[in-house]
Amino acid sequence: MTQGRRRRSGRRHVRRALAAALVVVVAGAGGTAWAGMRARSSQDHLQEAAVLVRQLRAQLQTGDPAATATLAALQSETRAARNDVHDPVWQAGTRFPVAGDDLAAVRTVADALDDFARDGLPPLVETAGSVRLDTLAPRNGRIDLEPIERAAPKLAAADAALRRARERVDTIAVDGLVGQVRTAVTGLRDDLRRASSLTAIAARSSALVPPMLGSAGPRTYLALFQNLAEVRATGGMPGAYVVITADEGRITITDQGSAAADLRTFAKPVLALTATDRALYTDKMATFPADINVSPDFPTAGRLAREMYRRRTGTTVDGVFATDPVALSYLLGAVGKVSVPGGKDLTAANVVSVLLSETYLSKSAPQEQDAYFAAAATAVFEAVVARPLKPAAMLNALTRATAERRLLVWSAHPAENELLAGSALAGVLPASDGTEPTVGVFLNDGSGAKLGYYLTQRAALKVTPRCRRDGRREMTLKVTLGSAVPESGLPEAVTGLALAGDPYTVRTNVSVYSSTGGSIVGMRLDGSAAAFGSGTDRRRSVGIVTVDLRPGQRRSLEVSLLTGIPAGGYGKTVTPRLQTTPGITPWDQSVDSADGCPQAR
Repeated sequence: MTQGRRRRSGRRHVRRALAAALVVVVAGAGGTAWAGMRARSSQDHLQEAAVLVRQLRAQLQTGDPAATATLAALQSETRAARNDVHDPVWQAGTRFPVAGDDLAAVRTVADALDDFARDGLPPLVETAGSVRLDTLAPRNGRIDLEPIERAAPKLAAADAALRRARERVDTIAVDGLVGQVRTAVTGLRDDLRRASSLTAIAARSSALVPPMLGSAGPRTYLALFQNLAEVRATGGMPGAYVVITADEGRITITDQGSAAADLRTFAKPVLALTATDRALYTDKMATFPADINVSPDFPTAGRLAREMYRRRTGTTVDGVFATDPVALSYLLGAVGKVSVPGGKDLTAANVVSVLLSETYLSKSAPQEQDAYFAAAATAVFEAVVARPLKPAAMLNALTRATAERRLLVWSAHPAENELLAGSALAGVLPASDGTEPTVGVFLNDGSGAKLGYYLTQRAALKVTPRCRRDGRREMTLKVTLGSAVPESGLPEAVTGLALAGDPYTVRTNVSVYSSTGGSIVGMRLDGSAAAFGSGTDRRRSVGIVTVDLRPGQRRSLEVSLLTGIPAGGYGKTVTPRLQTTPGITPWDQSVDSADGCPQAR
């Protein structure tokens, strides 16, 4: 009888310990991964940890000095949680044939979160106490760089600690875990992935911003405004530009112009192109300023733009930025209405239609259009650097523009490009996809017109269930393009060169990039086999097909692809990613995953 009671007591202890440790996930994930779960543990300190995480998050956002005391209390709770999962009973439980994997998984989670609470959160708390959003806003045309420089090493330490926590949780094999534990681990992975993307941005920005804004000497940048009405792979044709000088945080415009009128066409390529770029896109990208970004690789466009500007002006810039009117609409949401000499005032609601449609309808002469675009760029820039801003609104606008690849940056300084690598700001496809195959769909106008304003786009990418013996996976991509071009009434400023033959037909060259090491098996346009140009670009197969759209027409391109074989194979769920050319309207996208294959596990 006594032995039976002891066994039941031991089992109850294991169950209580498991429940207690699972609450750690509540604390570490800020309550998102295990919301609604009732912990069956007597460990009240773990429940308190979840409350402290939410409290600390709010304090960090406002710079509340009480965050230091909250952090100390939270560290006490995570340490207690760690002790719970390292007691002898738990240790023995990890060797159980059924529950052992679950107990080991929860112990890994508790260890990772406690380490982050001790190594990652302190530098974040210290940084929040000295750097607030309002201190980063321009004042009288200048950004104070000193607080950012002080914060840089602390943010780097916090990012490294969170990355270590994420890597440890990612090592947990979720196959075979009981439902609640599996859900907790996968939910925490998502939380850590989102959090690490934020800390990575903060760490990268704090290292990049001071030198790029002239902390060690003046910097000069060429800022291109992409005209989405004439679509290019990275967004739109380079139109107006401004040259910005930054010196100890003070930012001024020192030149402005039009890519077409001021940079003009070159008789020979300004830089040597790779054999791949010449084969896929011809030498025009190195001779026509309007074509520098027909490749989706923004560093290529940046180098070409820099050299073209140097040859025309004698000035060598330190880097190239690119943005578009949709990103400007986000900024104007934070800045407010901006008056433009010689044209309509710009607001968040009208800037896209004014710059990409109304200007062409009301100003027939290219010189008038260029003058207005230059005036608009200058007016928006001056408003951003001179007006009192709402820092949170500005940060949200910049974050959204970056996530949509509407803000691109290339630096002529290699160390800075290394920091940009891997971020959306760099404007490149991943060098290696690993187990998340990335497919690219990029558009280039073939009409020589401004009809891209009327273009709609949709894409659906999915991994097929079939498991191939060679370990590769099959994917299908469906791209649907539509035209809302009116049947008549557009001026020549919009219909342009009419290279499709009919001035109202939108001609678009669609470039499809496979995953790294992958291939394009075939293409079908509206159900019929389509001939396409092909090549290879940075370990990705590329297929290019031309699609003509009459007013009101919709056409579908179906692409069959094969992935490469990542190291170790696809041993778990295969989740593809899709990267597309930013449009005037968002792409309607869907991405479907598939289970891993038994032979690859």
